[in-house]
Amino acid sequence: MRILLTGSSGWLGATLAPRLTALGHEVTGLDPVPAAQTRIVGSISDRDLVMRAVRENGIEAIIHSGALHKPNIEHFENTDFVATNVQGTLNLLDAAVACGVDRFVFTSTTSLMISQAIRAGFQGGARKAAWLTEDMSPEPRNIYGITKLSAEHLCRLYHIQHGLPVVVLRTARFFPEADDMADTIDQSDANTKANELLFRRLTVEDAAEAHVAALEKAPQLGFDIFIVCAPTPFQPDDCAALIADAPSVVARYFPEFPGLYTRKGWTMFSSIDRVYDASRARDRLGFACQTSFADVLATLKVEQGMA
Repeated sequence: MRILLTGSSGWLGATLAPRLTALGHEVTGLDPVPAAQTRIVGSISDRDLVMRAVRENGIEAIIHSGALHKPNIEHFENTDFVATNVQGTLNLLDAAVACGVDRFVFTSTTSLMISQAIRAGFQGGARKAAWLTEDMSPEPRNIYGITKLSAEHLCRLYHIQHGLPVVVLRTARFFPEADDMADTIDQSDANTKANELLFRRLTVEDAAEAHVAALEKAPQLGFDIFIVCAPTPFQPDDCAALIADAPSVVARYFPEFPGLYTRKGWTMFSSIDRVYDASRARDRLGFACQTSFADVLATLKVEQGMA
């Protein structure tokens, strides 16, 4: 397929573009930042540019991963987020309909699922962890979440009005940067990211593979939304214990974890406040992340000469 990939110069785009090419697709990258995999340098907020990119390259599918993200909030105005995340998505959807694109994959975020009320509960001593699925009605807490949810609604609208097959992927954390709350956590970055694979993280390679799966399944699905996250070992019944004593819950599922962590000099979060349930993607999209917390422990065993 001839694919337009927005955000092609970003962390996900740099992984996804060569993966798509290896599968035999012709990829046209579009991004404001020049990069090897970016053929068109520009913004998706430029409607004429988007229309030309889709029309002149005979685009058959769009993977829309370009956006302003949460870390950009400190440096951009709300109008910038609306122009890129909302108007940019609308431009791409209009171009898709006008040019007969037959599938559209939108990279959204689990961040939009965390409302101010949920955030306050996390910070103020919630009685149990939040078990988060696609069935909840999101109330985003910041401009990033608001604009990503608005873009999701536009995707749904264009499926309803025009029959455009759209798959929305609410990806959990896969960014390489340290967490924005890293200063409050007495852990190495690698330790923190390993812990997060239990409930709110995936690798960028798995994020790319999820987009490949969505691209293939979009016509069959019509419209759907999926949380994409490493598979959690936890169950909803664990949520109270995860708030009170997360290490004991993790040890129930992985009895070898305390010894491996101690020898590594790592620690588990004392409390886990949310769990993203990716079972819908497994059941309907046929996709599950290949890297999980179990793989972290397997690597530690090798490092410690126990494998």
